[in-house]
Amino acid sequence: MEKSSELWLLWAVFSASLVFLYLTIRRRSGAGAGGKPPLPPGPTPLPLIGNLLDLRGGVIHDKLAALARVYGPVMMIKLGLNDAVIISSRDAAREAFTRYDRHLAARAIPDTFRANGFHERSAVFLPSSDERWKALRGIQGTHIFTPRGLAAVRPVRERKVRDIIAYFRDHTGEELVIRQAIHTGVLNLVSSSFFSMDIAGMGSETARELREHVDEIMTVFAQPNVSDYFPFLRRLDLQGLRRSTKRRFDRIFSILDDIVERRLVDRGARETSPNNKSKHHDGGDFLDALLELMVTGKMERDDVTAMLFEAFVAGGDTVAFTLEWVMADLLRNPPVMAKLRAELGDVLGGKDQSSIEEHDAARLPYLQAVLKESMRLHSVGPLLHHFAAEDGVVVGGYAVPRGATVLFNTRAIMRDPAAWERPEEFAPERFLAREGKAPVDFRGKEADFIPFGSGRRLCPGIPLAERVMPYILALMLREFEWRLPDGVSPEELDVSEKFMSVNVLAVPLKAVPVKVIN
Repeated sequence: MEKSSELWLLWAVFSASLVFLYLTIRRRSGAGAGGKPPLPPGPTPLPLIGNLLDLRGGVIHDKLAALARVYGPVMMIKLGLNDAVIISSRDAAREAFTRYDRHLAARAIPDTFRANGFHERSAVFLPSSDERWKALRGIQGTHIFTPRGLAAVRPVRERKVRDIIAYFRDHTGEELVIRQAIHTGVLNLVSSSFFSMDIAGMGSETARELREHVDEIMTVFAQPNVSDYFPFLRRLDLQGLRRSTKRRFDRIFSILDDIVERRLVDRGARETSPNNKSKHHDGGDFLDALLELMVTGKMERDDVTAMLFEAFVAGGDTVAFTLEWVMADLLRNPPVMAKLRAELGDVLGGKDQSSIEEHDAARLPYLQAVLKESMRLHSVGPLLHHFAAEDGVVVGGYAVPRGATVLFNTRAIMRDPAAWERPEEFAPERFLAREGKAPVDFRGKEADFIPFGSGRRLCPGIPLAERVMPYILALMLREFEWRLPDGVSPEELDVSEKFMSVNVLAVPLKAVPVKVIN
């Protein structure tokens, strides 16, 4: 009897597999019938798990790039039961962003971030058609990341960058983990700019706890989640990742809400003080600007705490890991390092570290080119996640089915041989000579350089990043010579990658700062 049951089960699985394969092949081959565009080509998926096995081993964006070399720059795979269309060339990316930006401006929501309904108040996950998303992005664009808003907290940023340099100065001659030092300093920079608190390092116990919970959430997010691959299992939360995130969200937003409450109390005290001549507090940090909107009914309190959370999570990782990649590229290419240091000497002249300001970094074209070239080769966010919320999207002659996740493989796009000569080579000079073209910026106007995305989903924090990253790099190279640890040559430096929630060096970069004698 048991043997018969086993045979029946095997036959049922075999039959279901055949039906699945038949329907998949029929769907792809018949999609072009009747004049309709066909679905993108791609590797044949297995029942239930789709093409997940094709992505085993190595780094996911490299695996996808390898598949694209076989199936083309617009291909489709199955991630479990979900359709995913992968775009891997400049021309396909340009067509998608130019013609279908609105159609593709939603986001697939990881189940982890459904905890506490976070996805319903997050500018990261709300669809661009949602009125709340429009309001939040409007606030970011007109009250936070504006020239006036950024200028107001510039002294804070410069002070925090000098704290990073002071850390290196205190450890001159020592072998340091570059990522760790920069990440701690940048988290403090972002949190101090937003709500006047150091979130890392020597901060308060509350700040330490907040930092730990945020790190734990990002660790959970980086884990593969069966709820994302098999939506019918979502309500079960089999791995407990949503429940785990909920506990951490509860504490994080409790801490942030306390920060908001204390600021509201301080604000009330200022406004009722007889010595206060103005109703509103001048200057301050970004939280002051957000609370002004909140008390006038233009922003919900939950939106304030969500925006604070997103700011230092995204800001700290992007800046720290990008600068680690830049330093790795420079240490692997001593002639580029020497040329960059020469530019610093020529442009900044006799200025010492304490007198160099943010705007000085904007006068360093080769430094800017080095930063862009490193981001071209090692985008921290190598996969831009979009979602086809509407029908009618056709890219490269292929239909993108409604409900499909659309992944822009920036790693492949920014190394596209059709867009870049010697695409695998580290050559900052390519950004200095564009044959009459306008300089390439970070705003995704050129589809061949999109480290921060493009279109409606362009990262709103670009104005902050493009001020902070060159400034930190300029001060690091102005005050110190950087050497690899003893016994490590530039050619031997390990630059293998590891993809978590972002793309990082698998082996954290270690380097030794040596004080420059001017």
